[in-house]
Amino acid sequence: MKAEELQDIVDGCKILGDPTRLSIMEILSKGSKSVGALCDRLGLPQPTTSHHLNLLRLTGLVTAKRDGKKRIHSLNRKQLAPLKKFLAKVK
Repeated sequence: MKAEELQDIVDGCKILGDPTRLSIMEILSKGSKSVGALCDRLGLPQPTTSHHLNLLRLTGLVTAKRDGKKRIHSLNRKQLAPLKKFLAKVK
């Protein structure tokens, strides 16, 4: 495995080591959501939810698109591929 791929896996594991971020990833695995929808599902205030989304976006695990005044967040499945591949090996 290349050093860059290993670093992506390490970064992914670090960022997913938080229960809130794991919950966000689980919710987004079922479809794209706005910050407001995520706040409702998580029962968290908007600043807290946005903070966790920003961290997920910085690592590339989540993407965001503008829809008017809203940002719609989605999983970046391409960025998740190396992590999934690695975890499948270590069953």
